[in-house]
Amino acid sequence: MSLKDQINADIKAAMLAKEKEKLTALRSIKSMILLAETEKGASEGISEDAEMKLLMKAAKQRKDSVDLFREQGRDDLADKEQGELAIINQYLPKQLSEEELKAELQKVIDQAGASGPQDMGKVMGMATKALAGKADGKTISALVKTLLT
Repeated sequence: MSLKDQINADIKAAMLAKEKEKLTALRSIKSMILLAETEKGASEGISEDAEMKLLMKAAKQRKDSVDLFREQGRDDLADKEQGELAIINQYLPKQLSEEELKAELQKVIDQAGASGPQDMGKVMGMATKALAGKADGKTISALVKTLLT
């Protein structure tokens, strides 16, 4: 079942269960998918990779919003965004723990033959492709920087 079909089924279930917050989050995901499908130059549907990128983008937006709202003392809005983030995370693959991420990044660094901070760009390119959907870009960047120094 594609992500779009899964989201549609979950929207129906959320409507029947009258889960307002879940419904809002699912509709925002569906909106992103529909926009991607109707973009100029887009083919019939979108690939699983593109779906994953959309979900990661939505999750990152929610994380940034939570941080911003907490800074401004708007805990009510931060809690709402945190709830939507939890729903979006259900559709993302399991995120790697820090130890697992370090091990994967060390493999990528060994493959790239990186020897220092000057090779960070090469390692980041390979790491973001290899770990797409499994870890946040900021976390990957920070760990690569520490591993290369």
